[in-house]
Amino acid sequence: MAHVNLLPWRVARRKQREREFYMQLAAAFVAGLGVLLLWVFWMDQRIDNQNDRNTYLQTEIKQLDVRIAKIKDLEKVREHLLARKQIIEQLQADRSQMVHLFDELVKTIPASARLSGLKQNGQSMSLDGVAQSNASVAEYMRNIEGSPWMGHADLRKTENTHNGSRMPYVFGLNVTLSKPKADEADGKTPVLPNAAGTAAASTAPAAAAKAATASPAKPAATTAPEVKPVSAPAATGGARS
Repeated sequence: MAHVNLLPWRVARRKQREREFYMQLAAAFVAGLGVLLLWVFWMDQRIDNQNDRNTYLQTEIKQLDVRIAKIKDLEKVREHLLARKQIIEQLQADRSQMVHLFDELVKTIPASARLSGLKQNGQSMSLDGVAQSNASVAEYMRNIEGSPWMGHADLRKTENTHNGSRMPYVFGLNVTLSKPKADEADGKTPVLPNAAGTAAASTAPAAAAKAATASPAKPAATTAPEVKPVSAPAATGGARS
């Protein structure tokens, strides 16, 4: 005989599908949660790795900052040493300038003028003095401009004080210092010899001149004993008698 199912099978199938749907939804949620947890863990690892790299970079940056500070200090020391070196080279180059300068002051000043003061500022010098007349001042300026160690001379003042002295004119000069052209071309400054060297150098030309003038007189001294016109007749006269 035929069996007829009178149970509500559609409702049972619907409930089964709902259970399957919820199970699939729960599985999807668990899978999504797992993926999310894995992604969070991976991102945390990347963040920790980047933090470690940042810490390493900051440490290296601090060390580089210390080195840069040391380099800056060394550069300051280098600049200071270079400045000292330049000063020493300048002093080395100008060590003989004052000696030559005072020598030129003595050579250039005429007998009718006298210096009362001088002041040097770098490559310029201010001279103050007295003279007998304006012609003496003009002569002094010409001598200064002809000196290899002093250049152009500017007349700052000249006036007659009418004080009745032998040198009534008071003058002031501004002189530009210079170096000989040979020294500037070679880039060297002349080295002053010591006192013995200067004495030897000064006496050498005189000795050479004396030797040159004395050498022609030696043949006359040697030939004089050979010619004796007076002694020969005396000897012959004695023989005749």
